[in-house]
Amino acid sequence: MVKHLITCDCSGSMTIDSEALSRATGIEVAPACSALCTREIGRAEAGLTRGETMIACQQQARIFEDLAEELGTDPAPLVDLRDRAGWTADSAPTLPKMAALLAEAQLPARPAKTMDVVSEGLCLVLAPESGAAEVAIEAAATLAQYLSVTLLLADGQALTDPRDHDVMIGRIRNARGALGQFNLTLDGVRELRPGGRGTPEPGAARDGGSAECDVILDLRGGLPLFPAHEKREGYLRADPAHPPSVAAAVLAASHLLGTFEKPLYVRTEPLLCAHERAGQTGCTTCLDLCPTGAITPQGDHVGIDPMICAGCGACSAACPSGAISYDAPAVDETMLRVQTLARAYLAAGGHDPRLLVTDAHGAEMIRLAARHGRGLPADVVPMELPAIGAFGHAEAVAALGAGFAHVALLPGPGADRDALTAQVALAAAIGGPARVALLDLADPDALSDLLFDQVAAAVTHAPVRPMGTRRQITRQAARALYPAGTALPLPEGAPYGAVLVDTDACTLCLSCVSLCPSGALGDNPDLPQLRFQEDACLQCGLCANICPEDAITYEPRLNLADTALEQEVLNEEEPFACVECGSLFGVKSTVERVMEKLAGHAMFAQGDALRMIQMCDDCRVNAQYHAQNNPFAGGERPRPRTTDDYLSKRRDH
Repeated sequence: MVKHLITCDCSGSMTIDSEALSRATGIEVAPACSALCTREIGRAEAGLTRGETMIACQQQARIFEDLAEELGTDPAPLVDLRDRAGWTADSAPTLPKMAALLAEAQLPARPAKTMDVVSEGLCLVLAPESGAAEVAIEAAATLAQYLSVTLLLADGQALTDPRDHDVMIGRIRNARGALGQFNLTLDGVRELRPGGRGTPEPGAARDGGSAECDVILDLRGGLPLFPAHEKREGYLRADPAHPPSVAAAVLAASHLLGTFEKPLYVRTEPLLCAHERAGQTGCTTCLDLCPTGAITPQGDHVGIDPMICAGCGACSAACPSGAISYDAPAVDETMLRVQTLARAYLAAGGHDPRLLVTDAHGAEMIRLAARHGRGLPADVVPMELPAIGAFGHAEAVAALGAGFAHVALLPGPGADRDALTAQVALAAAIGGPARVALLDLADPDALSDLLFDQVAAAVTHAPVRPMGTRRQITRQAARALYPAGTALPLPEGAPYGAVLVDTDACTLCLSCVSLCPSGALGDNPDLPQLRFQEDACLQCGLCANICPEDAITYEPRLNLADTALEQEVLNEEEPFACVECGSLFGVKSTVERVMEKLAGHAMFAQGDALRMIQMCDDCRVNAQYHAQNNPFAGGERPRPRTTDDYLSKRRDH
């Protein structure tokens, strides 16, 4: 727990009100020093020795870590107040923002979940399929000093006879896997036959060969082997006509030997997945979004290959059921950070704050804008995430509900902009188009200008900080933004909405009920009814796909009324009364329709066969049992054979 804060005004370049900051945060804040990382390093040494101290200088982290190592103490937690708050051209007070950033910095962080990946250094170098292969030959020779290399040449290229690595001829049919576990299928494979004088001759070609390796260096210059290849760990690709790129790829490949930690980015709950039921496909949102192909169908649910997953977070932000949730950091940690920033800012006397969500690229833009430009306005609170794609509509709406007047996302060049655009559009439909924005900027000065010129609408609602799943938080936060009973229209494909049933076409077969993965559709065990709870509907499409009458359509919306939490009857009909016992069963219109269709059928023309359709299950069995052509009747039961029967046939008796 942090009890002391050491601040620095960085050679007098910013103003820090230590007393006010102490009152706002409840932390003991000593008067700011001016050169904590140099001549006043003794204050940092005293704080590290005392413990329970935070240092407000993240830029010189290396110096303070080295100092802690010399003192034999744990490194102090660091927080950046200079670039994110202190260095600004805004004359408004920065105290609320500093208090918010300090409150966020004190939140406990869960340890990251990882798995070990072992690379034994088996490297496959792919030569250009056309033209000279000298670039690949030189790369293979260089890598052979560090890794176990195999060079794959195209048919017709000049053969070499190296002694430090293997050479073979072939072409790749397909490839899968990642660092430490690549598996390739090769066609036209020809291995060099050892022996004899001169250059070794290749053997006979064969198709369907299999190769395994830990690292792939692709110098073919054509299409990559994998989608989003830059995110595939262990797969290095370079333009053979660009020597610096080849040299960088060779250098990177030479380091891929040993045991590495692979982060486990997402957590899955297969039982919640709405991908498929009974062979009918429903939700495919994550499959459509995943840039690396790490997500694949596995029956009723989807599976994620942790080795291929690059941790972009798009699947977690878009998953309607919560079957996939980001775990590095976890969704609830991100929600807590958002709510903590808003609560601390407002508690320190601020009003109408704006949230700026960034990744590492955006954080660097903020640092450059602060050092060389106008910095951030005093009411813009930055929040950096490892993967900005995991910040979806639920997090944005939660931020608005917590008291932020505006939410802006600043993605870097590696982010999936299409996925973010869809999430921002959904958040804008729920929170208001003027309150959520996706920024497309690469110039730090342009970022500052846009934020200084922007004027956000005042917050008029009481802040709320709900807990629960992403769906529950979205609903509760939206209820704080709008009057009771509001129904918000949403874009096509939104994970919230109503099911509309054509009652003239629906036969109440209840196929949709049996497949609904979330329980939004239900029946009545006593009456022929189709019931619906709107809050639980995922809009996954399963019920519409399974309906034999095509009676189901969808209306994307977020119904904030209390009725969305209750079951409503979408369709009901009068039940049919058994002609024998009078008990209710089935649907009257369906029974009458079946009788009408079978009235002239030969199998129902005699006896009480047609009448049996009008009976309940018990009466139907009873009628069949006592009918003249009883399907349950059989011949006389054969007499059991005894010992006497066997002995009577023996000649010695």
